[in-house]
Amino acid sequence: MNKQPTRRSTLLAAAIGVTLVFGAVSQVNAQNMAERNAQRRANKESSKGSTTKAENQFPNATRTAPDAKASSKGGAKLQKMMEFYDKEKAAEARAVADEIIANTAFNAYERSFAAQIGAQLAYDGDDSKAAIAYLKQALEFNGLDNNGHFGAMFMMAQLQLQEDQYADSLATADRFLAETKSTKPEHLIVRGNALYRLERYPDAAKAIKEAIDASPEPKVEWQQLLMASYIENNQGADAAKIAEAIAAKTPNDKRAQMNVAAVYSQADMLDKAAVVLEKVRAAGQFTEDKDYRQLYATYLNLDGKEKEAAGVITEGLEKGVLKPDYQAYVALAQSYYFSDQTAKSIDAYKKAAPLAPDGETYLNLARVLWQEDRIPEAKEAAKQAIAKGVKKPDDANKILALKGK
Repeated sequence: MNKQPTRRSTLLAAAIGVTLVFGAVSQVNAQNMAERNAQRRANKESSKGSTTKAENQFPNATRTAPDAKASSKGGAKLQKMMEFYDKEKAAEARAVADEIIANTAFNAYERSFAAQIGAQLAYDGDDSKAAIAYLKQALEFNGLDNNGHFGAMFMMAQLQLQEDQYADSLATADRFLAETKSTKPEHLIVRGNALYRLERYPDAAKAIKEAIDASPEPKVEWQQLLMASYIENNQGADAAKIAEAIAAKTPNDKRAQMNVAAVYSQADMLDKAAVVLEKVRAAGQFTEDKDYRQLYATYLNLDGKEKEAAGVITEGLEKGVLKPDYQAYVALAQSYYFSDQTAKSIDAYKKAAPLAPDGETYLNLARVLWQEDRIPEAKEAAKQAIAKGVKKPDDANKILALKGK
């Protein structure tokens, strides 16, 4: 008869999955006040049909830009719309924009420009779906210069990504890159992001790396997205290199260090994960329940590190950071048991068993008590196991049949 819990079954029960704590990759950046004012000035000049030639932001574009001119009638209507826009009367401005868009008597430029303003107003009002609809109209009318036209297209790709329209975002990004021939990293990354969301990880990694390589100072969020793509594609070593580089630049950034540990864990480099986590703990940065769980789970999955796991759990409980729940106590019991601290293991099992979802923990407690020749206590634990429910009641009944009170 097997008197004691097996190492495999108990340690698997205690293992805690670790997850990367990446910051969300920015999909649409809200305009700050300076950018918004600049955009307003540009829109105002455009509505007047300004002859000032703006810098061509897409010099390699395949599209031939149409003449951007407003008619006398259309110009007056656009001016009225922009007066509302400048005074931040969004509802009035949007109503005029809708009127211009719906009237086929207005030319392509006037309707495209109205749709562009409608998109900005909808976006400012947190109505991204409406903004996307306006941007589609702006592109369909095809009346804007290349800056406006492709600016609308890029904004649409970002908003589609934000709205979880990943396939549409990828299609828009592909069209944008094909028609502009842009190699700017801020444009390339949107395509990589969409590919990642579509779970096309090899393609995503390639696209994201292209954006990073094109940038003199790639954003940390981009590197994190590449790291996540590598992990999803089972390229743990490549992910680890990126995580290490990020962490090296920010040695005091807890999130960066925890990410390194998580990547190591997912790449089965648990010894390295433990070293990183111990550094974070030594720095006094274990301030959350999940921090302690990540470290003790790492130790429990390393041979011969049960004593270290017990120390981590005990510290977390004593500091009041690690929650005193079933998972913590059963892990502590197992840690003590496999580090030959049987008496402490029994105490921990006694705390874990009442919190367990079934009677299996009581049964393990009964087995350990039997091993220590504490027969009456073993029988009581076996009774509790049966009452709470176990997969193999015969195991508990054999303990109940033992001689002794």
